[in-house]
Amino acid sequence: MSEESSSVVGGAVESNIARQRRFWNRQADAWDENAGVNAALSRVVDEVIEASEPTKTMAAVDLGCGSGQLTLKLAPRVESVLGVDVSSRMIELLAANARAAQIANVRGEAVAIEKLEIPPGSVDLIVTNYTLHHLLDEDKAALVHSAFGWLRPGGRLVIGDMMFGRGSDARDRAIITSKLWLFVKKGPGGWWRIVKNTGRFLFRMQERPISIAAWTSLLEGAGFRDIDASTVVNEAAIVRGTRPAS
Repeated sequence: MSEESSSVVGGAVESNIARQRRFWNRQADAWDENAGVNAALSRVVDEVIEASEPTKTMAAVDLGCGSGQLTLKLAPRVESVLGVDVSSRMIELLAANARAAQIANVRGEAVAIEKLEIPPGSVDLIVTNYTLHHLLDEDKAALVHSAFGWLRPGGRLVIGDMMFGRGSDARDRAIITSKLWLFVKKGPGGWWRIVKNTGRFLFRMQERPISIAAWTSLLEGAGFRDIDASTVVNEAAIVRGTRPAS
């Protein structure tokens, strides 16, 4: 990559980080209030935990932890959890929620996933839920490679997220169609959301989901094995991979 191309890519990463930080600092309190009563989101959280197969000896990391919807459910089942989020306000809420629940094995760090540094081979489990679709595609790939290095042999990466592509297969088209009909039924307000979200989808401005197959390919390329994937609800799916023990 040329120096000019590298500068352009670096600028895009920094711009995306700044945009996400502003957005989630503004939305943190509303997210904290509403996420816990979102039945679909709670189901995905539960499925991520089940796919993680947590044990009390595990050191875990939750990428994009928000105010703790996954972190605090996982914490009683592992030795420790590091919650990471781009929003400092989310980390403040995570700490407050952990204190309120009397959970002492949770630590939060306000850092962009793209900038996260973890000692190699130091954790047993990395989880993330409804976060990675906000990353640029090249940062998704970089993260998967980094996660492989952060994990101890036998460690797991479990990704729960919206997973669909640009309409190239039947599942993609079914998801896109169902979302369109949902907005159509809401009348003029929904029609405006179709226009707005179509622009976001086409230009990948805020949300950049990729397909289950694409995630599986990224894990395979990074060296993960025993990779499996499952759909959960609506557009949500889970992909899991294990760093080989040898």
